[in-house]
Amino acid sequence: MPDCKRLKRDFYTRDVLEVAPALLSKILAIAKPDGTISRYYVTETEAYRGSEDLACHACKGRTPRTEVMFQKGGLIYVYLVYGIHWMFNVVTGKVNEPQAVLIRSLKGCTGPGRLTKISGIDGSFYGEDLVSSERIWFEDSTLTPVIKTGERIGIDYAGDYWKRKPWRFYI
Repeated sequence: MPDCKRLKRDFYTRDVLEVAPALLSKILAIAKPDGTISRYYVTETEAYRGSEDLACHACKGRTPRTEVMFQKGGLIYVYLVYGIHWMFNVVTGKVNEPQAVLIRSLKGCTGPGRLTKISGIDGSFYGEDLVSSERIWFEDSTLTPVIKTGERIGIDYAGDYWKRKPWRFYI
């Protein structure tokens, strides 16, 4: 696998509000057990920014579920919702600054639950390092997308202030 296009650590260790839009049009590469590599363009993301963000899981503190969010940027945070759908997040920022980008959509596949099903991402990816993993990583692309922003989806529980943050990014 050529590493020349793979995103490096410094891409992920920036603030989530920089990384979330920067992931748009990047390529999610997933190596399948048969040796083939599936590639998908990222078309929608959402930013979750630290302990103060009431929509971010880290606002409840450090728990076994959120532990990876307190680690270095570039790790994977996955969790199960409704007992059925895995949500795929990319940890960003520095150690002890919990931030993550939810990958909401890929080209041709809308919805975070659908994209994990199609791509095969599940709980076994929790904590995986996107910089060194042999089964999942992001690659750069030559596309320069026109980025739009909007309110995050499905976070009414966080209150209007946090819900209305324009931290959903899409192309």
